[in-house]
Amino acid sequence: MTALTLAKITRDNVGVACSIVVEPHQESYVAPVARSLAEAYTQPEAAWPRLILDDGEPVGFVMGAFDPDCPIDYFRCGLWRLNVAAGRQGKGYGRFAVEAVFDEARRRGSRRATTLWVPGEHSPEAFYLRLGFRDTGTVHDGQHVGEIDL
Repeated sequence: MTALTLAKITRDNVGVACSIVVEPHQESYVAPVARSLAEAYTQPEAAWPRLILDDGEPVGFVMGAFDPDCPIDYFRCGLWRLNVAAGRQGKGYGRFAVEAVFDEARRRGSRRATTLWVPGEHSPEAFYLRLGFRDTGTVHDGQHVGEIDL
């Protein structure tokens, strides 16, 4: 059995993190890791970026967001980004990473988490719905807002 873990992004692994790319047909649905890390850099109090490792091998990237004072309620706690490397999908890495974000949210006292997705043929919408997210009916900048009770 493999050991799935998360690692903080450091100067030693930032290059590896930035080299993670999703399947080509998914590129329009998720920002590249480098952009996510740039956003994390500008919002260090809220961003929670992590490298997803399988027995120490990088297989993806996840970033939670925790900003309990954000004026937009669906940006207070949730999954901000999820990039599972091309060829590595369908092995439970995404589920593991999302559950880790949920665990961190619970540790911080949150009872609800959100995520956003753009609908489409290769959208992550079905994945998020399988995990238990519900479409709230809210659309933010073309993205559907999903929520889940923790």
